[in-house]
Amino acid sequence: MATMATATSSYNRMKEVKEFDESKIGVKGLSDSGITSIPRFFIQPPETLYDLKSSSTLTNIPIIDLADVSSSALRPKIVEQVKDAARTWGFFQVINHGVPVSVLEETINAIKAFHDQPHEVKAKFYKREEGQGVMYASNNDLYRAKAAAWHDSLQAWMGVRKAKVEDIPEICRKEVVAWDKSATEVAETVMELLSEGLGLEAGKFKELTFSDQRAFVGHCYPYCPQPELTVGITPHSDPGVVTVLSQNHVPGLQVKHGEEWVDVKPVPGGLIVNVGDFLQIISNGEYQSVQHRVLANSCKEARISIVIFYNLNKWKGDGYYGPLPELLSPEKPAIYRNFTMQEFHDNFYSKAIDNKSLIQKLEIQN
Repeated sequence: MATMATATSSYNRMKEVKEFDESKIGVKGLSDSGITSIPRFFIQPPETLYDLKSSSTLTNIPIIDLADVSSSALRPKIVEQVKDAARTWGFFQVINHGVPVSVLEETINAIKAFHDQPHEVKAKFYKREEGQGVMYASNNDLYRAKAAAWHDSLQAWMGVRKAKVEDIPEICRKEVVAWDKSATEVAETVMELLSEGLGLEAGKFKELTFSDQRAFVGHCYPYCPQPELTVGITPHSDPGVVTVLSQNHVPGLQVKHGEEWVDVKPVPGGLIVNVGDFLQIISNGEYQSVQHRVLANSCKEARISIVIFYNLNKWKGDGYYGPLPELLSPEKPAIYRNFTMQEFHDNFYSKAIDNKSLIQKLEIQN
């Protein structure tokens, strides 16, 4: 026991984290080096590891066909499907969304090509400047989390806070720009449907700048030699309005539905859409953001996902955000208080990614 206590007391976690970060090799570099055990600071606490298997008999999240979205006769049915999925699941897949499969595949391949480069090449982009420009790093919350997760990410801000195009790595530059355009068209179509589902005009969310500020992220989840000891990304809800995601065929994404974890099986050519905390608040709880996670990858092939997070740029001249006034009434009073963008940023950047912490802080206690 004394030996164990000495070993524990002599372990300097922050020193190891800093050395890993300053090496700029990422988890891809660790994986490629052929390690057979993961560094200690990647080992997740028991409460994260105890239920890593899917616990559900459900086979997938809802799948919604957008082929007839322009049909005045058939659109109401699609609105109902999107509304129901956003209320009960917070996650759904869309098919026949208009983005060619070739665009999805080219973007996935380009992000894979970026992460497959020698770490000396990628190291030029490695930095920790969240919220602006282009950043390649392992774990954006590396210094804030209890334990690191097994993924690397390339991030580029788009929209009104757009990074300089020439700052995006050349190996994936063209594809990132094309994906941003295509994904945003899908996001704006889905936001129209979500808006109509709340009884608002189709263009309301666009008017409120819900797609103007967005972040592109290309995740790589390389092979992990001890997937039972860590995760690809810890359980969390997304902080923004909506998220649009495409992924290769390597599994790992799971969604919390009730008390169960459901494996998300990608549909060929489909895109995954999920509700963020911001949308839950502005819809006054009508739509639900939900926990999701990515398991550590036990496949030799890397899991690649390309994501765009949509966040509003500006709203209401007084600088406050909160439930949309149009959705409130004496029968349906606000269940969340108004908040400032500073509160939003302070909440996100002061801690590890987590589940609905902003929503919990904003709930009005009756």
